[in-house]
Amino acid sequence: MSVWLQITDTAGAVLVFLGAAICLLGVVGMLKLPDVLSRSHAATKPQTLGLLLVLAGVALRLRSGMDLATLALIGFFQLMTGPVAAHLVARSAYRTGQIERGELLFDDLDAQLTRPDAEREGDDETGTEGGRS
Repeated sequence: MSVWLQITDTAGAVLVFLGAAICLLGVVGMLKLPDVLSRSHAATKPQTLGLLLVLAGVALRLRSGMDLATLALIGFFQLMTGPVAAHLVARSAYRTGQIERGELLFDDLDAQLTRPDAEREGDDETGTEGGRS
């Protein structure tokens, strides 16, 4: 085995270990953090970074074209679905009243959810009120 292969194998093992450690920290955060928003943050940020590091480590070990393409697709779909799922969980928790609104620094959803229905019906597809641009 050449020196280059030993270096990439070692780097791959280090990346897999770091990714697993970051995922473990995310799980600890999900268990220890007090509210839904903090838990959804702990569920997505470290998990996504940890998985990407694990995928990079596995890519350094496998080195074949089809395997790298599969790992790239896994990383792509993780980056697309993880934050969207966390956003939907947080928005659902907000709408069902599981979030203390007084503890929020910014509450951008409050204005959207308390708008009168008459204004909402006047909006068209472009997002302008009353169809005016």
